[in-house]
Amino acid sequence: MKYDIHQATTYSYASSVPVARHVVRMVPVERPNQRVVASHFAVEPEPAEWTETRDFFGNKVVHIRIETPHRSFVVKTRARVEVDAPPDIAADSGPSWEETRAAANASLDLSGRSPAHFLFPSPAVPLSPAITEWVAASFPPDRPMLAACIEVMNRIHAEFTYDPRATDVSTPPLEAFEMRAGVCQDFAHIMIAGLRGLGLPAAYVSGFLRTEPPPGKERLQGADATHAWVAVWCGDAIGWQGLDPTNALTVATDHVVLAVGRDYTDVAPIGGVVFGSGRQKLKVEVDVIPMPEEPPRKGSAAPPA
Repeated sequence: MKYDIHQATTYSYASSVPVARHVVRMVPVERPNQRVVASHFAVEPEPAEWTETRDFFGNKVVHIRIETPHRSFVVKTRARVEVDAPPDIAADSGPSWEETRAAANASLDLSGRSPAHFLFPSPAVPLSPAITEWVAASFPPDRPMLAACIEVMNRIHAEFTYDPRATDVSTPPLEAFEMRAGVCQDFAHIMIAGLRGLGLPAAYVSGFLRTEPPPGKERLQGADATHAWVAVWCGDAIGWQGLDPTNALTVATDHVVLAVGRDYTDVAPIGGVVFGSGRQKLKVEVDVIPMPEEPPRKGSAAPPA
């Protein structure tokens, strides 16, 4: 699937900001099953300094310093991305969750994709006995890892209410869990906390959802902003699998990955320091537009109907 992505994030300030430093993670990069055909990234006002790096997990990070007094800060991303469907994997195939836990703990891989980095508490995801106990109900002895994780995803979708007013970016997972309400960030953090409480590797993924659903399909929750979901490691043979508890979906071609980390703090789209006073307003606009498939070239056989 090929998408054109248009993203604009605008911060409006109550008073003039003389100096600001920002860290931005809003540019998609090459991933398994994901190719970036073209991308363009711009900010307003013009920065005095601009540096692009890759972090430990392979995310593109743009460091920006602005020394021009300004009342707004705008980040715009344009990209064309191709997303391939991952191989079909039966939920009841692969190792049990106990075997997966043992393999993750025995891993000698220290790369950014190693399950070893996603086993332990992280800044925004402390372990919670209550969440662990709730998630453990889906993990009877010898159950396949992927099947158990899919059940947790479906339980979150069924039992929790999507409510942007219930939480904010700093809400702890336990608080959202007790309310049984929140947004994609909360649902991802809750699932990650429960899996790590069982000693299982789970990563936080930020990205985009297609904003034009296929005919007959409902629009996905979270498609009007950056989205969040979970990647679970299911052993060497199956590897990392994306699960979206907000929409009860196994990740395929509707999701475009921006960044991967231990929790939201590793992948926050925009962070930094602003020297100024007064309140600020945030406006986020996202369009992930499916591109029409190219017709067969002249002289080549058309695919069967």
